Amino acid sequence: MSKLYIVPTPIGNLEDMTFRAIKVLKEVTLILAEDTRTSAKLLKHFDIGTHMHSHHMHNEHKTVEGIIQRLQSGESIALISDAGTPAISDPGFLLTRACVQHNIPIECLPGATAFVPALVNSGLPNDKFVFEGFLPDKKGRQTRFLALAEEVRTMIFYVSPHKLVKTLAEFVQYFGAERPVSVSRELSKLHEETVRGTATEVLEHFTKKEPRGEIVVVVGGFVPEPKAKRNRNADDADLAD
Repeated sequence: MSKLYIVPTPIGNLEDMTFRAIKVLKEVTLILAEDTRTSAKLLKHFDIGTHMHSHHMHNEHKTVEGIIQRLQSGESIALISDAGTPAISDPGFLLTRACVQHNIPIECLPGATAFVPALVNSGLPNDKFVFEGFLPDKKGRQTRFLALAEEVRTMIFYVSPHKLVKTLAEFVQYFGAERPVSVSRELSKLHEETVRGTATEVLEHFTKKEPRGEIVVVVGGFVPEPKAKRNRNADDADLAD
């Protein structure tokens, strides 16, 4: 039966690969991989001989139509990314949307996603949160920070190592020096580390220690001043006048 399988892969530790994911990757007709060279190591480790095609952000607009045709002809296809769950800050949305539009069944397997363990071990509220992924590099970056300055939910960001110090400095600027921040890097790997503190404290840490590896940053939401306190402050201001 033709179907698109969305298959998460380990974010570091290969033992996080599920039995079901291995079974699906062995049984499908084709595997779409973000980087076939990276995925070849994973497939070799689990003795998976299924043929791969490249499917990444630079070619997905061109390849979706052909993939849909193959699915319509009866093939079963799996989509994987270099690490984690496809379509979460990785290619996958365009193909998934096209399958929905063409009534092609989709099955997304549960599995590794970097932001979940980073959020849970941050110690910050996780009943409500917003996933921001990667911030804009230039255009729209300041606008995004201003829009998030009073976001009350916990916020999650993906940040590359060479941009971490700059981003933390921007958190201090736009969110305040005392805003709680948790930085997790190399999750599930040998050198896994989580650094927690105020925005200023975490900035100082990574200014002294060069950040390396895959990084997830979790930021506490804006805490509005209690209404009673705001009223008292207003009354005090009136008296001062």
